[in-house]
Amino acid sequence: MESGRSITRRARCRAAVAALCALAVAAGGAQAAPCDKPLYLTFDTGHMEVAPLIAEVLARRQVQVTFFAANELTRTGDGSLGAYWAGWWKARAAEGHEFASHTWDHAYWRADLPGQPVRFRIRPSAGPNAGKETVWTAQQYCEELRRPSQRLDHITGRKSLPLFRAPGGKTSPQLLAAAKACGYAHVGWSPAGFLGDELPSERFSNQTLLGKALRDVRSGDILMAHLGIWSRKDPWAPAVLEPLIAGLQQKGFCFRTLREHPDYAGWIARSR
Repeated sequence: MESGRSITRRARCRAAVAALCALAVAAGGAQAAPCDKPLYLTFDTGHMEVAPLIAEVLARRQVQVTFFAANELTRTGDGSLGAYWAGWWKARAAEGHEFASHTWDHAYWRADLPGQPVRFRIRPSAGPNAGKETVWTAQQYCEELRRPSQRLDHITGRKSLPLFRAPGGKTSPQLLAAAKACGYAHVGWSPAGFLGDELPSERFSNQTLLGKALRDVRSGDILMAHLGIWSRKDPWAPAVLEPLIAGLQQKGFCFRTLREHPDYAGWIARSR
């Protein structure tokens, strides 16, 4: 026969488990709540110095984003997709963020070339051919898109989205067609979604950029910033990031990843 003390302990355990279950259900309900004014915050890679601070802000504000990754030069470590930053990417995957390609060497499209096979003039800003114009076939460009996805899949254990963002947003119909043929849809950003973190701080202060975004951003916009910009003297992140997110949330906006964007959700589902 159980003692009164044992029965009391068991009852307390049941109560504790019930309380935890209730919290889990409540949390799940909060995550499943409808999002009437969605925004899609995205980050391209950069020098990564502010990446840990950006991650802290996103966790604090409970915001999930989509990262477009290239293997760019970093202030610390061996490139944004190198071994040094692997743990950072893995931690972001555990938090539910999504990943997509930004080309491996941050390769800018410069021009289509006439004739067949399809070829492009490309100028990478990272890697062994940084700053040099070269000619790539459509197949070479596809491989450039796949490399970041494969690297992130290996690091995180999660499948990257079949999406890419061309550096600088520079594309052509022929480039987009070549990318689609190898499984990648392009994602740009909304006019108000250009958050200005790569503009010179002498002319565009953080306060000016914050005010503009809070005034102009509209529901459904894709927002774009970076994990560090070499040329800006007064870093945009994290100075603007948290007040921007807080201000937009106060206006009733909610944040979703591109997996849920109506223009890409079907493409992503079909690509599984």
